[in-house]
Amino acid sequence: MRRAVVLSALGLGGTSPNPPVGCVIVAPDGDVVGEGFHERKGGPHAERNALDAAGDRAVGATAYVTLEPCCHHGRTPPCHQALLDSGVVRVVIGVLDPTSRGAGGAALLREGGVKVDVGVLGEEVLVVLGTWLETLARGRPRVIWAYRQDGCGGGELPADVLAGVRSTVDVVVGDGFVATEGVPGAHGDFRVPQLRGEDGPVAALQAMYDGGARSVLVAGGRPLGEMFVAAGLVDEVRVWLSGPASGTPAEVAAPPPGFRVRAVQPMAGGVLVEAVNSG
Repeated sequence: MRRAVVLSALGLGGTSPNPPVGCVIVAPDGDVVGEGFHERKGGPHAERNALDAAGDRAVGATAYVTLEPCCHHGRTPPCHQALLDSGVVRVVIGVLDPTSRGAGGAALLREGGVKVDVGVLGEEVLVVLGTWLETLARGRPRVIWAYRQDGCGGGELPADVLAGVRSTVDVVVGDGFVATEGVPGAHGDFRVPQLRGEDGPVAALQAMYDGGARSVLVAGGRPLGEMFVAAGLVDEVRVWLSGPASGTPAEVAAPPPGFRVRAVQPMAGGVLVEAVNSG
């Protein structure tokens, strides 16, 4: 299952509004015979990719999948049926899918004679799937504000640090614009109103969510990020500190008030602070 979790992360930024899922097929002798992940919206799901890799060796095997297999026919056939047709005898699921229709993929697998275990390494699965599940409950994308902070007053992150954050999100919002070109998963599908007034961030996030975005990076300067913070819409911040600061404590606060530090790591000649909203 841990291997499936790692694989699922490869789909971040490319699958929205679908979830990033990983799947590993293990033969009775313990050999991994197939693995896959959901690479992009509209493409084959993780289970289908793993089963294609396994071929006939899926017969009698166990499938480890981070999210409950789907049980409806959308752009792709239902994954629960693909698993049944493959001859696997056991399916191990990380977390159940709250969007399942009807009985659900786990129940239909059991009806088909497959042994099903649910809740295996669920907390670790949520490291990747948590954002997708959160957005379903909130009805808006998860928002990350990324910026640099130093004695010069702050600004954008160094290019290499920013690239690492961009690779995991659907949409990047800058000062007065929304960028989708070159952003994995965006495909130019998002049409967003101008960020004007207090209601601008709320309207923009709603438009992006309705267009399929599930994660948004606010990458402009402090005024733009603080606009989203003031509206209570920032879930996470990434603050890059270049070193000892020469400004006042208020100018170099990292993270902003209301956020708790989750991780700190040296990066690009400075320190990257990751913090989450403590509200």
